Amino acid sequence: MSTPLTHAPSPPQADHARHRADGRRHSHRWLILAVIAIAQLMVVLDATIVNIALPSAQADLGFSADNRQWVVTAYSLGFGSLLLLGGRIADLIGRKRALIIGLAGFAATSVLAGAATSFGILVAGRALQGAFGALLAPTALALLTTTFTDAKERAKAFGIYGAVAGAGGGVGLLLGGLLTEHLDWRWCLYVNLVFAGIALIGALVFLPDQARDRNVKIDVPGTITVTVGLFSLVYGFANAETAGWAAAGTWGFLAAGAVLMAVFVWLQTRVEHPLLPLRILLDRDRGAAFLAMFICAAGMFGVNLFLTYYLQQSLGYSPVQTGLSVLPMIGSTMVAATLATSMLTPRLGPKVVIPLGMLLAAAGLTWLTALETDSSYAAHILPPLIVFGVGLGLVMSTAMSTATKGVAPADAGVGSAGVNTMQQIGGSIGVALLSTLAASAANDFMAGKTPTPDVVAQSALESYSTAYTWSAAFFAVGAIVCGLLFRPGAPKQDPHAAPAVHM
Repeated sequence: MSTPLTHAPSPPQADHARHRADGRRHSHRWLILAVIAIAQLMVVLDATIVNIALPSAQADLGFSADNRQWVVTAYSLGFGSLLLLGGRIADLIGRKRALIIGLAGFAATSVLAGAATSFGILVAGRALQGAFGALLAPTALALLTTTFTDAKERAKAFGIYGAVAGAGGGVGLLLGGLLTEHLDWRWCLYVNLVFAGIALIGALVFLPDQARDRNVKIDVPGTITVTVGLFSLVYGFANAETAGWAAAGTWGFLAAGAVLMAVFVWLQTRVEHPLLPLRILLDRDRGAAFLAMFICAAGMFGVNLFLTYYLQQSLGYSPVQTGLSVLPMIGSTMVAATLATSMLTPRLGPKVVIPLGMLLAAAGLTWLTALETDSSYAAHILPPLIVFGVGLGLVMSTAMSTATKGVAPADAGVGSAGVNTMQQIGGSIGVALLSTLAASAANDFMAGKTPTPDVVAQSALESYSTAYTWSAAFFAVGAIVCGLLFRPGAPKQDPHAAPAVHM
């Protein structure tokens, strides 16, 4: 993002041309939103689209069940550890350029992973996907932040963006099921060529060119420290799923990650050009919004992961049926996200809307704990899914809008990266913690029992119910904490905010 410079007065025809360019950019802002939404959808759904395809990929490439998780974890490692760097690179080279590089790189690495002839190539491709996703995600959110500055339009834009972010995991499950069942597991990766191609054309046509901001510098010590620190945290939580919390590979990486993150925070107070200016985090509402994103990401895996297991393993749903089953949740998330940013938050403020959404999400998850092996979809699964989706939509869109509101233009990329980082770390913790708790619950249920089919089925239900319960607890605690942290009242709007693009 370019910092305005002082020039000699320009001739009237130059001013006229510049105003016409601003008007053209203003008229294209909704098309820019479409480009941003497609890029964000691709990044979010790639965290889940491969899940349903894993059994087919495993049979095709011949890797073990123990190694299967690394196909998912490799993406998280590349994505989570490089997010803050990706956000600052977007600030440094310009967001249009960053988006184009990110889209092209994501498409190329998707082809690499899709064409994999070995487990190693597949994992490498997924890690590279995550790396380019770490450039795409904060760039997309920063573009949204700087494109929509008018209060009403910003609310609508963030409602749409929040709906895409909240529903992306469900879309990934649906699309993964359709592609795996009717084509081949590799198309779960090749499909990114379609998303990236459409977004790339839109970016080239509609995004205005942007000069490099020479005031933005890369904080090398901070970059190295936070990248290794985030990698250690994500790896440690991922390793806990298979090796357990007592393993040296778990607590060692977690401890190293915690120390490195503390060093990173200390460095940010000492360097001239910090990677993550702490002023971004010190605002009370923004800090609470970051926390809300963290809690939301940790808790939502109770549905995205364990409900998928339940539908396929307990009820015998096919991949396509599983994907179709989450459509109502996606719909309710999108509706709630739009209503939250356009109507509820401007009137009530995040102090009311975000805790309300978290309580609804907790209620939906608690409702799911009553599921049995003979539960029907319409009576027992659909209602809590809709309630959960509404809660998720209220939280995601409001938190994203609040977290990025008021960030200085030069910090928009790294500020947006902070939001995505909280999501990624929250998701990693959620998956590891919930998987461990679910596995422990299943083992405790099986202790001393003969492993008949009925007992095994009940132990699976016990594990899912435990995951739903803890997910609900995350949201319930989040509702209390966020209710205390957010300032009361509707957010104040800047009456001088420009109505068009500022890039």
